[in-house]
Amino acid sequence: MQKNICLALIGGAALAGLAILPGAAQQRALPPVPPPQNVPAPGPQTSAPYAPLTILPGGIVMPLFPAGSPYLNAQKVTVPEVYNMDARVQGRINSIVSIHNPSIEVHFAPAGFNNGTAVILAAGGGHNTLNVGSEAADFVPWLYNHGMTAIILRNRLRRDGYNPKTDEVYDAQQAIRLVRAHAKEWNIDPSKIGIVGFSAGAELSAPAAIAFDEFDSKNNAPSDPLAGVSSRPDFVGLVYPGPSPFVRGAKPPIPKNAPPAFIVCAGWGDKVHAVWSDEYFSAMMQAGIPNVEMHIYARGHHPGDRIGPDEPVPTAGLGDKGGIAFGTWPDRMTDWMHDIGLFNKPGVVTQAAKDVDAFVKAPPPPAR
Repeated sequence: MQKNICLALIGGAALAGLAILPGAAQQRALPPVPPPQNVPAPGPQTSAPYAPLTILPGGIVMPLFPAGSPYLNAQKVTVPEVYNMDARVQGRINSIVSIHNPSIEVHFAPAGFNNGTAVILAAGGGHNTLNVGSEAADFVPWLYNHGMTAIILRNRLRRDGYNPKTDEVYDAQQAIRLVRAHAKEWNIDPSKIGIVGFSAGAELSAPAAIAFDEFDSKNNAPSDPLAGVSSRPDFVGLVYPGPSPFVRGAKPPIPKNAPPAFIVCAGWGDKVHAVWSDEYFSAMMQAGIPNVEMHIYARGHHPGDRIGPDEPVPTAGLGDKGGIAFGTWPDRMTDWMHDIGLFNKPGVVTQAAKDVDAFVKAPPPPAR
C-alpha cells in the first residue's frame, strides 16, 4: 500500500512538473528552415541552339538533331525551355513547355545488375505541356531498381506550333535511333530498346511501332550520322493512350515485325482512352503480332480529370490511385517485361525477338 502511495506521489509530481511547462515558451525559437537546394532551372538563351539541362542529377542530355537540321525551326531553336514547377514541392518540375531543340536525357542502369534494357519515356500532357514529373522523372529510380536505363524524351509540342503526327513522332523515332547508335558505349543491348508513352506520349509510341521503315528510308543520306540505324522499337508501352493510328477504323499497314506492346488503361471511368487502347490491341491481334498484352481496369480515371468535389484528381504514372487495382499496373508491366525476356542478361536473345523472327518467317495463313 505504501509503495502504491509513493508511486502515486511520484506520478503526481511528474504531472505537476508538466503543468509548469508553459514557462518553456520563453525558449529560443527554432532556427529557420533553409531554402531548397539545387532547384533546377532552364539554361540561358544564346545565339546558339538552346542547350537543354538535366531534369534530374547525373543525367546526360543530347539534342536529337544536329544544328541546322531541317527538322528544327531555325527561328525558334535558340529559345529556352520553360519549366512549370510544383507550387508546393519546391524543386520539382511538373512539366516543360517551349521545347524547340528536342532532346533525350539518359540515366544509366546500375553496373551491378544492368540487364541491357533501355526505356524511352514519352510523357503526356495533351500536346500542351510535357508532364516530365509524374510520367518521366518518377520512373528513373523505378527503372534503375529494375536494372534498366531510363531515357526521358523531351519532344516538341503542338502548343508551340508543332504537329503531333509528324514533328512529335519524328522526335520519338529519332530518339530510338540515337539511343541505338550509342548502345555500345552506354552498355545497352541494341535489341532491347523500347518506348513507353503516357496519354499524349502514347500517340508517339503507337506510330513509332509501325512506321519505322518509312522514317528510316527518309533519313538514310550518307551525310546523316545515324544513317543505317533502325528506329524500330523493340517493345512499346501505351499507358492510358491517346488515339492511335487505328482510330475511327483507320487501317494503316502493320509490318510483320511490329514490336510487342503493353497496353493499360482504366475502363468505365476513362472509356475514351480505353476504346483507343482496344483499337490498337484489336489491330495487332488481327495482324497476328505476338506478345501484345492489354489490361483494362474496372475502376479508375484519366490522370488530371476532375471527377467530383468529393474525389481527388486522379494521379498519373506511379502516383497513388487510392488503393484500387489500377494502381498496380506497373507490376503488370514488369510481369510482361519478364515474359518477353527484357530481364535477361545483355546479349541473350529475348523471347520477344524469337517470337517476332518466327512470325516473320512463318508462311501466310491459308485463305478462308
